[in-house]
Amino acid sequence: MHRIVILGAGYAGTFSAGFLARQLHAEDFEITVVNAEPDFVERLRLHQLAAGQDLRRVPLAKIFAGTGIRLREARVTAVDVEDRTVTITDGSATDRLGYDTLLYSLGSTVAAHDIPGVAEHTYHVAARPAALRLRAKLNALNGNGKIVVVGGNLTAIEAATEIAEAHPGLRVDLITSGEVGGWLGAKARGHLLAAFERFGITIHEGATVEHVEGTGVFVADGTFHPADATVWAAGFAVHPIAAASGLAVEPSGQITVDREMRSISHPDVYVAGDSVFTLAESGLPLPMSCASAGFTAMQATAAIIGDLTGREVGRTSLGYFGNHISLGRRDAIFQAVDGAARAKSWVLRGRPAARFKSTILDLSVWSLSHPTFGKPRRHYRAAVGVRAHDVIAG
Repeated sequence: MHRIVILGAGYAGTFSAGFLARQLHAEDFEITVVNAEPDFVERLRLHQLAAGQDLRRVPLAKIFAGTGIRLREARVTAVDVEDRTVTITDGSATDRLGYDTLLYSLGSTVAAHDIPGVAEHTYHVAARPAALRLRAKLNALNGNGKIVVVGGNLTAIEAATEIAEAHPGLRVDLITSGEVGGWLGAKARGHLLAAFERFGITIHEGATVEHVEGTGVFVADGTFHPADATVWAAGFAVHPIAAASGLAVEPSGQITVDREMRSISHPDVYVAGDSVFTLAESGLPLPMSCASAGFTAMQATAAIIGDLTGREVGRTSLGYFGNHISLGRRDAIFQAVDGAARAKSWVLRGRPAARFKSTILDLSVWSLSHPTFGKPRRHYRAAVGVRAHDVIAG
């Protein structure tokens, strides 16, 4: 029995597990998924959860029902790529899982950028427990106080507008070292700034945060911005587990892979989602995003199936087509981009863009339980060499 272990059940890991289970023969392959929570977390909706909206519960056991996938609810603490083992803990006990093939899809968390006070004094929306912690703080303020959101990216914009809409009594400031929405086309950025004005959000551009305290943030010019809560949304970073494991990684900590998502240092390790460093068709690094998670998951699973069954490995296009930004519950922007990730003139704005994004997110969740999109299941057998390796390995 060839042991496939998948680390992380985000968009990439959950899709990959279900797809592999529907393509590979159950007598030849055993698939185990390790995830810290029992539910699939809609990370792209966590700003909504933080602002007060209750999200639907999507149990992984339900998603994987009837597939034969083994689900382990535990945190990954270490990977040993030489011994082919993964160390996990459920809080009360530690265990080691052996693998023959590993799919690494642990995703990312907030990037603190080594700025003092971020870990101790800020909130974020990169994980469900963190979003719930921010939600409790916002509720405790009872509509009185000031929120400072740090960052100028999509997450920062969505968090700021969602909080401002759901808690109109709170004052919301956004601080960024760059220009808010500077990558957008003129129409999209104009719509974005109009939404900020409508919500009463104050923007501080060209302001680099130097350290954070419990009562606010200091920027490089010495200005202190008081805050009853500081929301940190200044980019994402991958977990240090990959670098510590001995895998070849980039300076960012992302795992370096070939075009088929195999680790260049350990080809029995495949990577998908935010943890992978690969180039888009444009030649630029593929950004961390839900769309990128889908493309890299499809490529990684194609490579796993091909490598383990002797079939030809197909290629998935690694494109990036646009920025989709929520501006509260009833407003949004979809900015199309060209092959070089530059804004096109075409943009969708307002309620149609909000409905479009909601539909995309709903389809993303639906696809987790239907990863073959209605196509018949396969039962590909392991190649003879793969089975022989397992007998030798025990």
